[in-house]
Amino acid sequence: MKRLCAHIILLSLFLNSWLIIGQGEFYLKDKVSQKINFEFAANLIIIPIEINGVELSFVLDTGVSKPILFNLTANDSLDLKNTKTFYLHGLGADGKIEAIKSSYNRFKIGDAIGNNQDLYVVFDTDINFTPRLGVVVHGIIGYDIFKDFVVEINYSSKYIRLHKPESFKPKISKQWQSIPIEIHKNKPYLDAEIILGTGSKEVKLLMDTGSSDALWLFENRTKDIMLSDSLFFTDYLGKGLSGSVYGKRSKVKSFRLNNFTLENVNVAYPDSLSIDVSKVYKDRNGSIGGDVLKRFNLFIDYTNKKLHLKKNHHYKNPFTYNNSGIVLEYNGTMFAKEQIKLPKTDGYSVNDNLSSVKIDLSISHRMILKPMYRIVELRRSSNAYTSGLRVGDILLGINGKEVFNMKLSQINEILFGKTGKPIRLKVERYGEVKTFRFKLDNAFKKDEPSN
Repeated sequence: MKRLCAHIILLSLFLNSWLIIGQGEFYLKDKVSQKINFEFAANLIIIPIEINGVELSFVLDTGVSKPILFNLTANDSLDLKNTKTFYLHGLGADGKIEAIKSSYNRFKIGDAIGNNQDLYVVFDTDINFTPRLGVVVHGIIGYDIFKDFVVEINYSSKYIRLHKPESFKPKISKQWQSIPIEIHKNKPYLDAEIILGTGSKEVKLLMDTGSSDALWLFENRTKDIMLSDSLFFTDYLGKGLSGSVYGKRSKVKSFRLNNFTLENVNVAYPDSLSIDVSKVYKDRNGSIGGDVLKRFNLFIDYTNKKLHLKKNHHYKNPFTYNNSGIVLEYNGTMFAKEQIKLPKTDGYSVNDNLSSVKIDLSISHRMILKPMYRIVELRRSSNAYTSGLRVGDILLGINGKEVFNMKLSQINEILFGKTGKPIRLKVERYGEVKTFRFKLDNAFKKDEPSN
């Protein structure tokens, strides 16, 4: 399965890790483990969580210290306990964002119960990952789950399983490997090796299930971790508390994690203006995200500081970039015409064979609300831009298929195709329907069009 989205960066990358840990713990009363199915979108794990009796959807994020809720609507009625104003600061930003800290909340994940839980609520409407994912996400949660369980993540079958640490026994076979992890300020770090143009480098990476990218690296001339001058393109990397994050995307020749080696792995280098590395854990060189982690099935054991992993069926999938240059976003709903079959006005006709009845159907139409997708980012060097597509165009069809019945992930699967693949898009622009044709190009081409 190809990587669906390169532009989702969650708040975990932008939150200071000094948030105070609450007193509550999660527990399983009558079971030694609990299985929870998850939805997988843009390399992110989305799990159902009940908070004070209300079911919401949270991204499971090893890079965040406390649960954060940021997408409440007027329809969400959530009884928040013991609230007070709090401020969250973004990494590398002078600004801060106001939030509510709520204490003594009750969380329920499957049969796992967490009482007296802290929760941070952000009401900034700009912090909303639902449009880019195409599925509803209300918040992110991490350390509060991982500290109390050994968390099994099965990317192949799309479930997590929470194991009581005292009952957990590691898998023992040639397929499974175990590596140490370091827990620093409630976040897991692991050691890995990358091969750049300048040779092999040992790196310490934040293990971040809340990032959809494969790797992030912080450029560091002293450590000889530098971007290749011949293989990169500038791109929008995501949105943090302090605004948009930009940087450069490239490839590393290979990435080695214990005895596992992946080739031609995607890597992003965030701009120094977006990330103030002085505020990052000093030994950290970057992050390992969902586009690498999804290639393994994992057991994450914070108690014993171990990561157990084995390859899954995603392991050999190539690392792809968005060669269309188009970033789409769910943008509400619109009325669309849908064909339906109705009985003709005479109802039915009887054949000569009295044992059979023939129902005559006629084609009619009805107007129905369907999801709407809008172009929100468009790489200016892309063939899509040259063809005449523009930011703001509403997508109606792709390669002859109406997009109203497609998930955002299915559309992105096409846009992340191989160089040279022909694409035909039908869009609406200011009420006028237009059709554009282009071929997927190479994201690394440098021929920026002149203004």
